[in-house]
Amino acid sequence: MTYNISIIGASGYTGGELFRLLYSHPDVNVEGIFGNTTTGKDFSDLHPNFQDLTDMVIESPDFEEIGEKSDLVFAATPHGTSMDFVYTLLDNGAKVIDLSADYRLDDESVYEEYYGPHENLDLDAVYGLPELKRDKVKDSELIANPGCYPTSILLSVAPLLSEGWIKNDPIVFDSKSGTSGAGVKPSKKLHFPNCSDNVRAYNVSGHRHFPEIEQEVEKLAKSSTNIDFTPHLIPSIRGILSTTHAFLTEERDEEELLSLYREYYEDEHFVRVIEDQPTTNAVRGSNFCDLTVRLSEASGKITATSAIDNLVKGASGQAVQNMNIILGLDEIKGLENIPLHP
Repeated sequence: MTYNISIIGASGYTGGELFRLLYSHPDVNVEGIFGNTTTGKDFSDLHPNFQDLTDMVIESPDFEEIGEKSDLVFAATPHGTSMDFVYTLLDNGAKVIDLSADYRLDDESVYEEYYGPHENLDLDAVYGLPELKRDKVKDSELIANPGCYPTSILLSVAPLLSEGWIKNDPIVFDSKSGTSGAGVKPSKKLHFPNCSDNVRAYNVSGHRHFPEIEQEVEKLAKSSTNIDFTPHLIPSIRGILSTTHAFLTEERDEEELLSLYREYYEDEHFVRVIEDQPTTNAVRGSNFCDLTVRLSEASGKITATSAIDNLVKGASGQAVQNMNIILGLDEIKGLENIPLHP
C-alpha cells in the first residue's frame, strides 16, 4: 500500500529535510507541498539539492482538501501557526505530525509565557519521542514532534531517571548546536563573520525548549526536579552535542552505568550506546543518536553525552520515524541512510 503524504511549510530546512527523506521512501507518495510566502516557487529553487530530481511547485494550502487527500500531513510551520489548521486536517481524515512547539506543552499558560497566545490546546496530542513513547505514538492521530535540544537531552538521561539512579537536584544540561537549528531566516547572530570561529551561549535564562525539557524530565523522574539548561551556538551547520551532569543516588561503577544504557536501548535501532565520546560528525545526515556515560567515582557525578543531527533525529527524521509507527510500517524505512563521514 502507498500512503499519500503532504508537507505544509516546505520552504524551511525541516520541510526540505522531510522531502529528502520521503523522496526515497518506498511506501509513500508526496501528494503536495505547501506554503504561504513561497507559493508558486519551484521546490528545487529553494532546495537546490533537488535540481532535476523533482518539478514539484509549492502550492497555496487548502486545508480541507489537504486533509481529504492525505493519509498523513507534516506541519513544518513556525510556532503559533499549526494551531490554526490542525483541527481542519484532522476533521477531514488526515493524521498530523506537527514539528512546531504548538502541542508539545501540557500547560497552556507555560506555552503562552514562552511562545504567545494559544488556541485549540485541548487536542489530544502525543509527545512523539518514539524510544520513550512508542506505544502512545502508534495509536495517535496528532503527534507533537519533540524539539531538537529536548531530543538529545531526554535520550541521554532517560535510563538514569527511569531507574532512579540520579538525584533530581541538580541536573545540568549543556548543549551545543549548529547554525541550522536557528532556521532558514537570516539574522545578525547567524551572519558568517559573527558565527564563524566563534562559540556563544544564548537565551541562557529563557530558551523556549526549557519548559519542554523540564516537563518531560519530570515525567521520567515521576517527581519535581531542579534542572538547568544552557544552549550554545557553534560554528557548524548541523549537529547537537548535549552533556548532562548529575549525581548518583548511591554508589555504582561506570560499567554498571554503561550496562544500564545498553539494556535500556537494546532494541532501539536509532540509539547507539558507544564506548568513546559521541561526535556530531558521526551522526550527520542520519537519524542516529550516539550516547555514552562516564562516572567520577570520587564525587559520584555522572556525565552523559549524546550527539544527534538536529535536522534529522532532532526534527524531520524523527517525524518520519513517527510516521512509520503510525502507519504500521517498518520503523526504519526511509531512514536507512548511513551517516556522512567525514
